[in-house]
Amino acid sequence: MAGSKEIRTKIKSVQSTRKITTAMQMVAASKMRKAQDRMRAGRPYVARALTIAMHVARANHDYKHPFLQKRETVKRVGVVLITTDKGLCGGMNTNVLRLMTNQVREWQSKDIDVEFCALGSKGLSFLQRVGGKVVSHVVGMGDRPHVEKIIGPVKVLLDRYIAGELDEVHLFFTRFFNTMKQEPRHGSLIPIPEQFYDEHGELVSVADMKSNFEYIYEPDAKDVLDALLTRYLESVVYHSITENIASEQSARMVAMKAASDNAGSVIDELTLIYNKSRQAAITKELSEIVAGAAAV
Repeated sequence: MAGSKEIRTKIKSVQSTRKITTAMQMVAASKMRKAQDRMRAGRPYVARALTIAMHVARANHDYKHPFLQKRETVKRVGVVLITTDKGLCGGMNTNVLRLMTNQVREWQSKDIDVEFCALGSKGLSFLQRVGGKVVSHVVGMGDRPHVEKIIGPVKVLLDRYIAGELDEVHLFFTRFFNTMKQEPRHGSLIPIPEQFYDEHGELVSVADMKSNFEYIYEPDAKDVLDALLTRYLESVVYHSITENIASEQSARMVAMKAASDNAGSVIDELTLIYNKSRQAAITKELSEIVAGAAAV
């Protein structure tokens, strides 16, 4: 059994750790509310933007935008991977990286090359370790990411798709459901999916959409759709980042609460061990005193 001094040192160390985890839990809880507000505010915007884009795109039958065209053969795929910049958020990053890794292995089994745009230092570090081809990245996005900082790296993949160097672009991120539930998600970014959820949360099929308006394009349909669909894709990526940040703060709050609870359990166990050790030392001293008195 360890000495009383060593046990007291361990107890003080765990108490200091619990103070840190408790403070981090409170900070994460505060940031989580703000992140959830930003995330919920963005959901209707993204859904409505896609609805408008689909109406405008289907109203003109003379021009078919590349973002809406599905390639017959897929030889090269781009991936936008969204992770956190910091750790201590449970298995959140691990889950989305596992989902992406399984999908990449499936693509590689079909001889499909994969290129990555990493948004977040954890994903970038993972891709560098496994030898992934990273064509663009952003780190240090903070709690309130700026669109201007994200557009450039994402546009690298969009431009490569338009140039025919990529056949598909996919998105991996963590979707926020509630404080206790965050799930990794994989979706197709380009070509834009045939089905999507509108601002009312209803599943809409592009094939069933009918435009009741005759749009007048100025200057022309190509320029309008280029700007509109590019803006939509950028908003999708930005909204996915806000979903990821809300998930990060929720996961960190839960992880730090669990760490604080575990620290409390460890302190209780060490205190019990310390009391037993102290009691044994006192009993030993009393026994020596009694034995000495009896000898006299």
